Amino acid sequence: MSTATPQPHAVHTVLGSGPAGTALARELVRRGHPVRLVDRRGEGPATEGVERFAADVSTADGARAAVADAAVVYHCVNVAYHLQVEVMPRVQEAVLAAVEASGARLVVLDTLYPYGETGGAVMTEDSPWLATSRKGRMRAELDERYLAAHRSGRARVVLGRSADFVGPGVLNSSLGAAVFPGALTGGEVLGFGDVDLPHSYTDIRDVAAGLATLGEREDGDGRVWHLPTAPAVSTREIHTLIEKRVGRPLNVVVLSRLRPFGPFDERFVAEYEEMFYQHTEPQIMDSSAFERSFAVAATPPADTVEATVTWYEAWLADR
Repeated sequence: MSTATPQPHAVHTVLGSGPAGTALARELVRRGHPVRLVDRRGEGPATEGVERFAADVSTADGARAAVADAAVVYHCVNVAYHLQVEVMPRVQEAVLAAVEASGARLVVLDTLYPYGETGGAVMTEDSPWLATSRKGRMRAELDERYLAAHRSGRARVVLGRSADFVGPGVLNSSLGAAVFPGALTGGEVLGFGDVDLPHSYTDIRDVAAGLATLGEREDGDGRVWHLPTAPAVSTREIHTLIEKRVGRPLNVVVLSRLRPFGPFDERFVAEYEEMFYQHTEPQIMDSSAFERSFAVAATPPADTVEATVTWYEAWLADR
């Protein structure tokens, strides 16, 4: 692929200030781009090179204000599980209209949900979209609309799909606050489903770097990419890496069936139950197409564990 000419002084707008949006904002600043980080409140820790901006991008006016003067817009907005089917289509409608009017390119952070149950088959960008869950079908429908908008010339769009997040700043994930605090304190550590199955986890820093690369490289537009993700290993192998880092065995509680536990309350459990298949069959994501095309490599799991434990040590010390 040829490299598009970057525009280092053009604003890159990141919609959503969760772990992915925050990590992406930092990565874009590191690459020399002025960054506008957008959420409903426009508040948060000050970061050099990042402008905090308040807007509700599920509304037409909010989305237009958020993307004004941006060369590239990154859609990293997510909402609580019980709101996704209602809210995410509204966000898409508003954001697509805003980038259509402004001419900005749109980079969308996506999930593996459109593939649905795979029976353990390796997921590539060519895998069929067979989702049967409400949230999986919703994501697939949104993705079809994004790609149709690109094909029709309405907007320039590219999608980057990630496996389950892990890494510094990631709390609400199956490898987040239900694992690392217990690992460091000797408390309970949660495991979902069959922890001996291979399962892909994407380092949040690789999510950020992958999205930033798509933002800089117009030659990737018009398709779905799998963001850089280390080869799948079992969750138990990740637990072993954590044990080596913290110097103690983990007290792992495995939930073969979903129930409220730790940070996951009854409402979350009710909404996540349809997605629990992700922990009862192998979840293997192949990101080799991205890595070959853009000459990048995913972070090795041991390095991810090291950085994540270090971040949680500081996080616990501040609480």
